[in-house]
Amino acid sequence: MHDTMVKYDVKSNQAAEFINDAEIRASIEYAATHSDDRALIEEILAKAAEGGGLNHREAAVLLACGEESIIERIFSLARSIKQRIYGNRIVMFAPLYLSNYCINGCTYCPYHAINRTIPRRKLSQEEIRREVIALQDMGHKRLALEAGEHPKYSPIEYILESIDTIYSIHHRNGAIRRVNVNIAATSIEEYKMLKDAGIGTYILFQETYSRQRYEQLHPTGPKSNWAYHTEAMDRAMIGGIDDVGIGALFGLTDYRYDFVALLMHAEHLEARFGVGPHTISVPRIRPASDIDLRDFNNGVSDEMFRRIVAVLRLAVPYTGMIISTRESKRSRELVLDVGVSQLSGGSRTSVGGYAQNIEQEQIEESAQFDISDVRSLDEIVAWLLELGYVPSFCTACYREGRTGDRFMSLAKRGLIGDCCSPNALMTLREYMEDYASEHTRTLAEKVIAEQVELIPSERVREITRRRLQEIGCGKRDFRF
Repeated sequence: MHDTMVKYDVKSNQAAEFINDAEIRASIEYAATHSDDRALIEEILAKAAEGGGLNHREAAVLLACGEESIIERIFSLARSIKQRIYGNRIVMFAPLYLSNYCINGCTYCPYHAINRTIPRRKLSQEEIRREVIALQDMGHKRLALEAGEHPKYSPIEYILESIDTIYSIHHRNGAIRRVNVNIAATSIEEYKMLKDAGIGTYILFQETYSRQRYEQLHPTGPKSNWAYHTEAMDRAMIGGIDDVGIGALFGLTDYRYDFVALLMHAEHLEARFGVGPHTISVPRIRPASDIDLRDFNNGVSDEMFRRIVAVLRLAVPYTGMIISTRESKRSRELVLDVGVSQLSGGSRTSVGGYAQNIEQEQIEESAQFDISDVRSLDEIVAWLLELGYVPSFCTACYREGRTGDRFMSLAKRGLIGDCCSPNALMTLREYMEDYASEHTRTLAEKVIAEQVELIPSERVREITRRRLQEIGCGKRDFRF
């Protein structure tokens, strides 16, 4: 299989090399012609079962296979690998939109510069404070900061000031303990500033890796530079940010192209920097203001979407996978089962949508895209508990310095669970005490009592029991 690959430099700092178009197309063709090669598929599945991951071409073969029995084995294997690494923990977060002013011309996004129908807003620091208090009152501890690209309305100074504001707010027992940032591709110098501001993960979606399609979809603005955008994670890592999150917006082009390229991007980061992406996001395009979905005829079915998630889990077993409220309750349930490990809850994709300090109609009109899962955070926490998951509000790894290669080293040796399981239970207990409805509280008490007994280390188990009791007595923010 490796002998047939197009030669390219996976460690190159040039986007056109590490996202090599010829190799992507060759991999798609190879997968199509070997999708019923049972011996090859068995070999790939056996490799996946070892838990060391798959390369992009091996993953493409599994994704192309249409035999029902093989698909079910892929789901089963993805389920077992996810359980082995992450257990039944699901990390919770929410997006916070700061501004929807934008100078780009992205044709699939309602924030594009020539959209005259969407109300433009930028939050003041006082408005950010109200948004954060509203999010804390839900129970959130982890945010993903979002902003349109605009040199006047959302310069790096505004982003940095907003991060400082968010970290400074402590309302009742609430605190945002980790701010992840999803803003436009920028310079090494500005990534250093974000690192110094104490961000968690820097997140940037490629949208589509196809250069031809990318340039069609981004006709104007700084984002139109495919290479600069694609090389952003390299600059972020050079700038000292060792937790980065990549993703593709499925539906913009042939899903097979973006699937292969997404894995090639992960392979590049691993090869060049010694650590792959901390997270991979798998959004699908959704309806939005001034956007006609008939312009995007590359839709991915629920069934294929589930297969994409499952094969990604086999290919990058130690990478967190994120699903947002773009997806419906049913769709999220299906992909949680086979790979997703992080979930947004109670989300608003509009500027000022949490505190609702402007007219509700204006809030909704300023949304970036339609939300499919409109349940409250408490409803989602209860749902996860009923499904047998442990909703986790943990931010300990970042705060304890377990990031980048340090996190991956622990994860690959099977040691990260010694921290993650008790931290998840303790943060769930905090949520239960401070924010949960009576129904959710009852569910959480039962799950915590069951799960604490499953902690392998007797010492850690006893410390966790003691700290859970102290949380019940009013103490907060314990972590391993």
